[in-house]
Amino acid sequence: MSDANASGHAGPQPSRVVVSKLREKDLPEAARIVRLAFGTFLGAPDPETFWTDRDYVYGRQPAAHVASFGATLDGKLVGSNFATKWGSVGFFGPLSVRPDLQERGIARALLAKTMEQFDSWGTRQVGLFTFAQSAKHVALYQKFGFYARFLTAIMSAKAARQTAEGWSRFSELSQAQREEALRSCREVAETVYPGLDLSGEIAATHAQGLGDIVLLEGGGGIAAFAVCHYGPRSEAGADTCFVKFAAVRDGRSAEQDYLRLLDACEALAVAVGMSKVLAGANMARHEAYRHLVARGFRTEIQGVTMHRQNDPGYCRPGAYVIDDWR
Repeated sequence: MSDANASGHAGPQPSRVVVSKLREKDLPEAARIVRLAFGTFLGAPDPETFWTDRDYVYGRQPAAHVASFGATLDGKLVGSNFATKWGSVGFFGPLSVRPDLQERGIARALLAKTMEQFDSWGTRQVGLFTFAQSAKHVALYQKFGFYARFLTAIMSAKAARQTAEGWSRFSELSQAQREEALRSCREVAETVYPGLDLSGEIAATHAQGLGDIVLLEGGGGIAAFAVCHYGPRSEAGADTCFVKFAAVRDGRSAEQDYLRLLDACEALAVAVGMSKVLAGANMARHEAYRHLVARGFRTEIQGVTMHRQNDPGYCRPGAYVIDDWR
């Protein structure tokens, strides 16, 4: 950008977007901008109070497996983004910019720094969740090498089941048992996609009290697990048990283990006083999606995943996985 005005004389320096690590003191404003940006886009009557029953900022910023970025303009925070690392898999979001400052290159600056982070991590599979109906969003992410693939349905169902067979809660284990459970969960994830590792997500959920992790027994070890959020400090929303990620060990019993895992997630929701279960189903994993529909899950939000270099990753038939990359 030129330092001179149209007449050739030196003029005021144009404002420049600066992207750096999101600071703790900026978290209240970052959370406000997330509410305002998404509330405005989704047509909420009062965007300032949108999503006050959940959090996408305070829980992610201190997590060891998340890199958080803030964009400033004239020294004021105007947007943020979060890059999450699940071992060899990464995704980013929520990406938010103050609605009155859009079209100023802020989102592009945040994305450029985010892509640098994934490259430094050596992330093999990188993706995002966005609004399928927004050509503007899809076009922006295409400029960074992302391609739209399958729809992802964010689905919910009433939680009524009070019991399930062969499961336990991570929070109720001893420290030694937790270490063993983490190792087993890494083994389960590895069967789904090479290098996929939810250890950071599990550790952050437990340490911050954002929910609990369902551990499903089977085959002499852990056959499946689910990272579940609930409560106002979590990403779940009011009266909701949100399955942020769930995976089943690949093998002959995967389908039955998936059904048992859904039972256990519902039983956890009832045990902690939540009336519904929320789960994301990428339609490329059509078996996992169909079972949710058959159990009465109905779509609340529908988006699309975009993958860097159009790599399908673990969004494929036969993968019994729940997630939505929000």
